[in-house]
Amino acid sequence: MARFQVTHFPLLEKAPTSAAALRTKLSEMLISSTSARLKVESINPTTGEYRIVVQGTIDTEKIPFEGA
Repeated sequence: MARFQVTHFPLLEKAPTSAAALRTKLSEMLISSTSARLKVESINPTTGEYRIVVQGTIDTEKIPFEGA
């Protein structure tokens, strides 16, 4: 699996995107993180709509920041 880099964050916000593409990028982000946690901000049981926040730290020692 490819390593997620800091420069990839804008790709997570591009819409529209498929669930499969988003799942791949989120998986890469989590695997490339030294720490991560998730907070469920809201969920609507009627519609199934949800809002989550993922907070973590990307391992930048193995992958240098490309914009620096």
